[in-house]
Amino acid sequence: MKNLNKENWIEINAKGRTLGRLATEISVYLLGKNKPTYSPGKLSSNFVIITNASEIHVTGSKLDNKEIYSHSGFIGGLKRETLGNALKSNPSKVLRRSVKGMLPKNKLSEKLIHRLKIYAGPKHPHSSQLSNRSSNDN
Repeated sequence: MKNLNKENWIEINAKGRTLGRLATEISVYLLGKNKPTYSPGKLSSNFVIITNASEIHVTGSKLDNKEIYSHSGFIGGLKRETLGNALKSNPSKVLRRSVKGMLPKNKLSEKLIHRLKIYAGPKHPHSSQLSNRSSNDN
């Protein structure tokens, strides 16, 4: 029987993937819903590595019409940016924000979002965690 509490490192290539569908898949892995020992209040042992985040695409006219808002907390501190500009400047921030929106709104979500590692290119420093997996651990 496999050790279900062992850390699992999952690598996902985001090249050519749609933003929302990828974020849904990532949130399922982070929450541990792919395991038989899933519990809503328990921290899963999954870590997710995303490579090629700069090559994510979105459907329709969202690149031009969808706006991302942020507020500094001060009067007049509302900043808005189109999704297309945000994807050009910092694609990992866009993906992290969409995954965080799909996680539960409680204390656990901050711990889960730290288990998400996003890289714009194909290289990442977590190859040693991935190489320690045996062939039947998935």
